[in-house]
Amino acid sequence: MTDGRVTFPGAQRPDRAYRVDAHGVGIATYEWGDPDAPVMFLVHGGFDFAGTFDVFAPKLAAGGWRVVSWDHRGHGDSDHVPLYSWDADLRDAVVVMSATTIDPAPIVAHSKGGAMTLQLADAEPFRFSHIVNIDGIPFRGTPPDVAEHERSRMLQADIEGWLDFRRRAHLSSRRPGTFDGLAERRRKMNPRLPIEWLRYLVSIGAQEHEDGWRWKIDPSMRFGGFGPWRPEWSIQRLPGIGVPFLGVLGLLPEEMGWGIKSKDIDSMLPAGGRIIDFADAGHFVHIEQPDVVADIVLEFVSLT
Repeated sequence: MTDGRVTFPGAQRPDRAYRVDAHGVGIATYEWGDPDAPVMFLVHGGFDFAGTFDVFAPKLAAGGWRVVSWDHRGHGDSDHVPLYSWDADLRDAVVVMSATTIDPAPIVAHSKGGAMTLQLADAEPFRFSHIVNIDGIPFRGTPPDVAEHERSRMLQADIEGWLDFRRRAHLSSRRPGTFDGLAERRRKMNPRLPIEWLRYLVSIGAQEHEDGWRWKIDPSMRFGGFGPWRPEWSIQRLPGIGVPFLGVLGLLPEEMGWGIKSKDIDSMLPAGGRIIDFADAGHFVHIEQPDVVADIVLEFVSLT
């Protein structure tokens, strides 16, 4: 199933694939489009991989861009490591971006990737010319008004829970299944997408073993956390973004979504920032409506 027999209309595997050394961790990196074109970065979400852009990325490349994406550590074909953290993902992003260009570039980031980008743009704004955040603005309401020492206890509980999981998970393996069974599991994340797309994702994002197929995701990672992290740590950086900012939100509720609406964050947008709502799409709006979202992105990044 991994030899190209599984296809999907409009899906195109990257034109180039290679590995970037991120301080000893091999990061699988991919490109679509003319290698001499200006760079645009795509950042995938948690428990995803760059192959989920195989329909979306070629549309951006056709607009005249060298589109670059990568599998986060522990995802897809990047290396698995003994320990994961939010900051490690940020360091990997810096390494890939630095290896690609020294010029400011537009970045289109989905879900976890969008939250990462908010933090990275706050720390290293010189890397960005435009930011498109696709349903990746973390939001859990107003942070609780508690004393500082209580906040410290809350953080301690987060860290202890994360470490307890790590102690149990280091010998675990991801549950095997049939090829079509993995596609059905993925349907929980992409409930409105055709089974043909989900099977395509299995063909590039999973691997066959003696006892069945498994997603190429490190089993020591868990939903709901990539190390100690809270949504407000990213969203508090949103007002300070200093480059053109566009948020794209899918409003239909999904398991992987933040459940955020534009009215929740209108007051937090940076100067000139705006939000486009998709009432008829969910968390993976760029996969559900790739033509529309690609046109929006291409128009946005063409603006000075």
